[in-house]
Amino acid sequence: MAICEVMPKHKKEMAMQLIDGKSLANKIQEDVGSRVKKLKQEKNIVPGLAVILIGDDPASHAYVKMKAKACERVGFYSITHNMPDTIGQEEIMATIEMMNNNPRIDGILVQLPLPQHIDTTKILEAIDPKKDVDGFHACNVGRLVAGMDGFVPCTPLGVMKMFEEYGIELEGKDVCVVGASNIVGKPMASLLLNANATVTITHIYTKDLKAHTSTADVIVVGVGVPGLIKADMVRDGAIVIDIGINRLEDGSLVGDVDFSQVSKKCSYITPVPGGVGPMTIAMLLENTLKSTQKRTL
Repeated sequence: MAICEVMPKHKKEMAMQLIDGKSLANKIQEDVGSRVKKLKQEKNIVPGLAVILIGDDPASHAYVKMKAKACERVGFYSITHNMPDTIGQEEIMATIEMMNNNPRIDGILVQLPLPQHIDTTKILEAIDPKKDVDGFHACNVGRLVAGMDGFVPCTPLGVMKMFEEYGIELEGKDVCVVGASNIVGKPMASLLLNANATVTITHIYTKDLKAHTSTADVIVVGVGVPGLIKADMVRDGAIVIDIGINRLEDGSLVGDVDFSQVSKKCSYITPVPGGVGPMTIAMLLENTLKSTQKRTL
C-alpha cells in the first residue's frame, strides 16, 4: 500500500495551511526503510545508489552528504565517486558505464551543475534509463510527457506527493508554473498536465508574470530569485508551492516567495526551509527502491 493511502488527509477548511514537507519526507523515509528491511530479509537484496560528484562546490558536497546519510538511514548501499573539476569527459563516461554494468547499483545520479568543459547532456544520456533515478534521461523524459511509467525528476515528484497527501485536487485547476528548467519547471508542468490541470508555464522571457500568477488557483515557483512572488501577484485562496531555495548574505535561507505577506492570502503554502526541499531526497530514495524492485521481479 502506498504511503499516501495510509496517512490521514488534512482538512481544507483551515484559513491557511502550511504544507509540511519535512514531516511527510520523514514518513516516506520510514516507509522506504521498512520496505528495504523486508526486501533484505526475504530476498537478501539491498538497493544501491551511486553518485558522481565533480569539483569542490560546497552546496553540491553538502547535498550529496545529505543523500548519503538518507541512504544509510533506510538501509541502502551507497557510494560516491568524487572527481576533480579538471576530469575529462571520457573518464566520467567510463565510470558511468562501470556503474551501468554493476549489479549492486540500482540508481545512478550525477550531481549538477557540471564544469563548463563537460557536456552535461551526453553525461546524462550515458546513464542506463533503468538506473536513471533522477529522471533526466531523454527516455524517461519522453515517458513522462506521454503519461507512461518511468522515473520522474525528484523535486516535481515530491510536489505531487504533497498535493496527494494534503488532498489537493488538481483536475480542472488553473496552475501557473514559474520557471521552465529541465530539472523542475518542464517536468512539473508535465505532471500537472497528466493530472488534468490547465497549465501555464512562465519563464525569464515572460512579458507580464503578474498577469499569469494573479489568476492562478495554484502557483509553483522554482527559479532561484528571492522574494520574486509578492502578495499582489497572488489571488486570495491560492495554493503556493515554493521550490526556490536561496541563501542570503546573513546566512538565512529563503524561497522565491515573499512568505510573510503571501502566506496571509493563500489557502496552502510551503515554507522554506522545511517544504519541498526534504521531499527531493525522499523521492530519490523511492525512485531507487522502485528501480530495485523492477530489477528483482
